[in-house]
Amino acid sequence: MPNPDAGPAPHVTVLLTPVLQEVVAAGPNAVVLIDGPSGAGKSTLADELVATWPGPQRPTLVRLDDIYPGWQGLDAAIEQVHARLLVPRHAGQPGQWQRYDWARGESAEWNRVEPERPLIVEGCGALASAHEAVSDVRVWIDADDTLRKRRALDRDGEMYRPHWDEWQEQWKAYVVRETPRRWATILLTA
Repeated sequence: MPNPDAGPAPHVTVLLTPVLQEVVAAGPNAVVLIDGPSGAGKSTLADELVATWPGPQRPTLVRLDDIYPGWQGLDAAIEQVHARLLVPRHAGQPGQWQRYDWARGESAEWNRVEPERPLIVEGCGALASAHEAVSDVRVWIDADDTLRKRRALDRDGEMYRPHWDEWQEQWKAYVVRETPRRWATILLTA
């Protein structure tokens, strides 16, 4: 069993280094977006970034997995994050996002995000083209397809298996439409 106090795995540290360098260059109140296909390592990278954040304030971490309104919710989550979170925050106003309760299959509470704190948004859809102008550091992370699927199914269990293809179709449409890798300031392979 890994020791949780031992710090990030060496491969995560290698991936984290260029991200930390860009965060420092962007300033203490940076907005960081982390995107890539399911199972690529976005959540792990985001967790390590929060743990090693170089600024005086710990960043707010928003996970798109908490926002998607169901298995067909990729585009709706992108719209919500843009209009309700990133644009207001960019204007110096509080942003907000609404949690989706996966167990109940319905929208849940709204969460306020203060503009004075740094922000990390991670998940499929974070690098939509409209988000480029309202963010500072944009990370694209990818991994081998077989590895990604195994990671995703290990993480989400059998509940996710019947939805893998459904999600992949949405993902492919998003990639064609938005060309998210194009907006990245950092390209990583896990």
